[in-house]
Amino acid sequence: MKPYKVLVVDDSAFMRKIISDLIENDPDFRVTATAATGREAIEKVSELQPDLVTMDVEMPEMNGLEALKVIMAKHPLPVIMLSGINEEGMRETIMALESGAFDFIRKPSITNSQDIMTVGLSLIEQMKGAMLAREQREARISSLKVAEITLPEPARPVNTGRTAVPELSVRKPELSRKSAEAPAKQGVDKLRPPALEPGAKLTNSGKSGMDTMRNVPKTPVSPLKPAAERLKNRKQPDAAPSLPEIKAVPEVSSVSRPELPPASAGARKPGTRSLHKLVAVGCSTGGPRALKTFLENIPADFPAPIVIVQHMPPNFTKSLAQRLNTFSPLEVAEAEHGMILRQGAAYIAPGGYHLRVVPAPGGHYAIELTSEESRNGHRPSVDTLYESLLPLTELERHAVIMTGMGSDGARMMKALYDSGVTSTFAENEETCVVYGMPRSAVELHCVKHVLPLQEIAPRLVQAVK
Repeated sequence: MKPYKVLVVDDSAFMRKIISDLIENDPDFRVTATAATGREAIEKVSELQPDLVTMDVEMPEMNGLEALKVIMAKHPLPVIMLSGINEEGMRETIMALESGAFDFIRKPSITNSQDIMTVGLSLIEQMKGAMLAREQREARISSLKVAEITLPEPARPVNTGRTAVPELSVRKPELSRKSAEAPAKQGVDKLRPPALEPGAKLTNSGKSGMDTMRNVPKTPVSPLKPAAERLKNRKQPDAAPSLPEIKAVPEVSSVSRPELPPASAGARKPGTRSLHKLVAVGCSTGGPRALKTFLENIPADFPAPIVIVQHMPPNFTKSLAQRLNTFSPLEVAEAEHGMILRQGAAYIAPGGYHLRVVPAPGGHYAIELTSEESRNGHRPSVDTLYESLLPLTELERHAVIMTGMGSDGARMMKALYDSGVTSTFAENEETCVVYGMPRSAVELHCVKHVLPLQEIAPRLVQAVK
């Protein structure tokens, strides 16, 4: 088999050399050309028709996001973004994933050879995943064409000697799909759930040898915006949200269960009444775009919190949450250790931390973040989130698994299914960017509803309400 053709795009000649060398370490790929700007990348994609593109996010003249949109409109193919870790680079990377990029990696440190090799391995893994996903999609399309059934011609009117009645072509009217089950309530301010009170103790029952991590002061919590304001923002999807300074999640050693303030100390605040229902969502490659479609179709009065694990490096999950918050009627935030879960909110696990749901005083439930070892190659892990739901039998639990490489989440979804969880959902192959995680769950026969992406939110709303 001939190696796949790759176009490397970066405004730095040194970085183009590093990325090209990393790619050609694998015999399955060959760098056929490089480009220094987004405009040059568009021209070379049209001229050379590569199998795959690696695209720098920040470039002069035309950046990677602008070039990606043109390429996906004219010559759609897998594009892997290379992102810096500054605020602007992370924000544009999230927007690039929404616009059709296959995935992204952070740029390696040019002064650290070990980091360069680590990034190289990650890049090759993503490139192979992209090529496998493309070949599976092409094979599926080919099989569908072969299986097409030619409908017989409609019967002609019989000539009975009478005046022939003309044939009528009857077409059923198409019904427009509702974008959401219920509109967001206007005029009601949402309040952020309380996190741990300053000075509250965290028990440490983690593994010995765990790295001790620095405590970072929490960003001051500001009142959350009204639903009407969020709906106004949804009408401007291209407007990038202004991002506060991105800080690390308050670091904790591996913990078992946060010691939360008692209910009498103010745990019962508006929007944090005792819960009876919970939704857990897992996704990976293609997840940011899938989450946008999913969350913008969940109404503001949804009677359950939604806890999400998206495989993503640290800091990027903060930008992802802020971006999704501009589209969704729900309040979307990056999860913090000790947060009390509430209805009408979605919580995204921060990169680099496992997330669990644990009971809290007063009939509430809280978020627990730990820095235990990676699971299934990931931290956060979907399996870890799902596993934490197993003992919460007093809750009506719903599990959703969407696009992603690998099998993270499938084993624990099976355990939830066997324990009698209320419902399980998986994205079908036709709409997945990579049909890996959902396929693994479907093959374990633990999915009640296998649906195209755009139908998952409406069906989940029906199941929960």
